[in-house]
Amino acid sequence: MLELMSESAPMFIAVVFAFALLIGSFLNVVIYRLPLMMEREWRNQANELLATPAEPGLPEGRFDLVMPRSRCPSCGTSITPWQNIPVISYLVLRGRCAACKASIPMRYPAIELLTALLAAVTAWHFGVGWEALLAVLLTITLLAIAAIDADTQLIPDAIVLPLMWLGLGMSLFHPMPGTDTLFISPRDAIIGAMAGYLALWSVFWLFKLVTGKDGMGYGDFKLLAALGAWLGWQQLPMIIMMSAVVGATINVTLIVTRGKDRSIPIPFGPYLAAAGWITLLWGETIKNTYLDMMF
Repeated sequence: MLELMSESAPMFIAVVFAFALLIGSFLNVVIYRLPLMMEREWRNQANELLATPAEPGLPEGRFDLVMPRSRCPSCGTSITPWQNIPVISYLVLRGRCAACKASIPMRYPAIELLTALLAAVTAWHFGVGWEALLAVLLTITLLAIAAIDADTQLIPDAIVLPLMWLGLGMSLFHPMPGTDTLFISPRDAIIGAMAGYLALWSVFWLFKLVTGKDGMGYGDFKLLAALGAWLGWQQLPMIIMMSAVVGATINVTLIVTRGKDRSIPIPFGPYLAAAGWITLLWGETIKNTYLDMMF
């Protein structure tokens, strides 16, 4: 398939865009259900240990990424396949449930379209090949992590740990002909994973010793470790600096313009994910531009 598309980059990008739209629809399921699945598992474990009855409010019966079928949260009507076509169904239904006419959150088509756009940009940047497909996989995974963390302040191990191991595993194929960004050496990947985890772990404990409070979650450590495994330890300073600057700018803006409570915890995962994606595509360009300006 890739060989057939090697002579037509626009076709490759179009195919990636179309498949990413479908994946974006599935991401909406993952973003909504995975935190609930995690919470239900924690509750069940706690109830089992404490011998207490199950608490109401969480889904009962089989509840995973496949079952039950998607339903309207207002009337409970099952969503048919034709009502679940990414973006198009939302436009045809005019953003309302076909049964009860309740409003469908704009978030759903936004995630679908954003997934497709980011995947297409990534495919365009890397060109036709396995490197582009792996970069698209990283892009989509980072988007899922960012959305879940923004909603729940959780970064699921079920996503971030396989991402880290995949990055380490890819390094075994270094050097791979025709690639210059992914497939870093095993040495760089291993050091990247270790340094990524320890960098934020050290900040966490230093902040806790000084203030007595938790400054971030362990999921952030694992996410930076995964980015280090994919991109190498050399890119970690840029990722940390970029995520800190963007995060601080957005948070200060929210406090000034919307009166956001400073005591409310702010998820750091979305900023790490965004910085990691930017570094994946333009890290070397940004670094070289900075060095040229400074020296």
